[in-house]
Amino acid sequence: MRVKIILFGIAGWVFLASPTQAIEEIFYKKDNQIYDSWRICRTRAEGVDGFFQVTKEGFRPIIAFESLGKNSDLAYKYGKEFLAKYPDSYQRAEKIFRFARDGVSYTSDLDQFGYREFALNADELVARIEKGNARGDCEDLAILLATMYKAAGYRSAVVLVPGHAAAIVYLPGYRKANATLKFYGQSGWIWAEATGRSNHLGWAPSRALQGKAIAYEIRAVEDLAQQSIPENEIVQVRRKTTPLAISPFFFILLLMWILPLLSRVFMVITRRKA
Repeated sequence: MRVKIILFGIAGWVFLASPTQAIEEIFYKKDNQIYDSWRICRTRAEGVDGFFQVTKEGFRPIIAFESLGKNSDLAYKYGKEFLAKYPDSYQRAEKIFRFARDGVSYTSDLDQFGYREFALNADELVARIEKGNARGDCEDLAILLATMYKAAGYRSAVVLVPGHAAAIVYLPGYRKANATLKFYGQSGWIWAEATGRSNHLGWAPSRALQGKAIAYEIRAVEDLAQQSIPENEIVQVRRKTTPLAISPFFFILLLMWILPLLSRVFMVITRRKA
């Protein structure tokens, strides 16, 4: 019996994995789209109820206001803590950038949620950073950085280029950037691209320096009010989890350990029968 338990434990370690993990926020489904309790569509950026409110005239990252003003929570708290801990503005900006870059593993929405788009607000992402299992894509990191920079005393904005989103922060005189941007007639804006672990604050991808980009500065904070949602439309959104991986090398080592153990058990049983 003891041998059987040990073998079952090893097999579970190699193959067992929880297939999904629920998000704590309450969502509801309407017209095949997922909405939150602020009546913001999380699976669509376009339209007046989209998380970025993209229209022909421009865009407005309304999902950022879920973590600002009266709704401020984890992300804003962390931004304030960085402000208190690092008085040097350049160092503080770098620390906030690394917090997001190192704490979030870049994952597409399709791989994580099964939707082509599914935006997380800043507080949801920080909650996962605290747990050590944060995953997100470009718009999630853009919202997180813009929110935290706002809380930490900076001017910040979300910027869109075709197929991509990022944050920019007003940091005049910062010398580590490969390019500075002009926004509202003011130069000194720095690109914050936290989607790659080797990226540094101020590094801008080539596509950001070519063609047209539009940006929205997080200025006056709008207090969004949560609303009641239709109970019959409530859905639970789950994140996909990756099965526990084990390298072929270690798997072979396990087999080398298990097979002799099995042979010894078989020999004992055979001898007892004999």
